[in-house]
Amino acid sequence: MPSGRQDVRERLQAAALELFRERGYDQTTAAEIAARAGVTERTFFRYFPDKREVLFDGEVGMLAALSAAIADAPDNLGPMDVLLRTFRSFEKTIEKNRPFNEPRQAIIAVTPALRERQLLKSAAMAVVVASALEKRGVERKMAALTAQAGVAVFDHAGRAWFEDPSLSLGEHMKRAFQALHGLAAQNAKPRSRTASRSRTASARPKRHK
Repeated sequence: MPSGRQDVRERLQAAALELFRERGYDQTTAAEIAARAGVTERTFFRYFPDKREVLFDGEVGMLAALSAAIADAPDNLGPMDVLLRTFRSFEKTIEKNRPFNEPRQAIIAVTPALRERQLLKSAAMAVVVASALEKRGVERKMAALTAQAGVAVFDHAGRAWFEDPSLSLGEHMKRAFQALHGLAAQNAKPRSRTASRSRTASARPKRHK
């Protein structure tokens, strides 16, 4: 059973989500969210600095958990496998919160101010992930690149899961990371010289006798 403080927090989040869906984010005030939740506006601001942060609650804890999960990953895993393992460790929690997260994501998708906040969240995730990978011995630039790619794939998998819940979130993450591996392998393959000469020859204008 949630504590009193947790109960108020959840009521505020539920009220905000309802109002954002009914009226739109821009047309909803913190006072209206508080009234819908049955608390004062002053109480609202004891829990959230502004109405935007109602939809991004728990970010600090999530970033700390990300860093810890990367640190705890087995030493024999490569950087991308570490990230897949890390993101999948959040699978059950995210799936449990789908009733809140799915409409939340729909509101973010149509609200510029929230999309900007979502980008800041993703950037913060990438910074934390890169730092954690560096501590595992990954070179700095490679750690940053891996982190940015991994966070993008994680976001992609989440959107795919909302669109197709017939597969688990974990399966969507697995497929997204496999697709990234496949793309990297495909781009790494050198073109055969025979095929290259054939394309060059076909591109030359034919001479008429």
